[in-house]
Amino acid sequence: MKMAELTENYLKEALSKMEINENQAIFAKDYYDIIRELATSILFIDGVKSVGENAHKETLDYLKNYKEITSLEISTIQDLRIRRNKNAYEGKLIEGPYLKNNIGHFNNIITKLKEIIVSKLEKRA
Repeated sequence: MKMAELTENYLKEALSKMEINENQAIFAKDYYDIIRELATSILFIDGVKSVGENAHKETLDYLKNYKEITSLEISTIQDLRIRRNKNAYEGKLIEGPYLKNNIGHFNNIITKLKEIIVSKLEKRA
């Protein structure tokens, strides 16, 4: 969770200083990393570990177990994963208004994931 928070703080600072359209791939990767790290934290708390070739997809799909995360949000996260992977592994740029259209969704998802983590940790204490 700490890595997600560090990346989130960095991302907020970068977004305030840099043009979104010119740096979409970088920002999308950062949003993906934050969401994946938070999802991984939830799995860890639940005693679940996903490994192997489809580990990231399975980690994000696991969020379906939480009523706080809607199926639309799962689709949004998976779309982000696919776009990030195409950029990272195939060199395909993320173009158009993708990030501007989804920043609000990503931030809401991040907030929900943090709330789930905090709730789970409070129950364990």
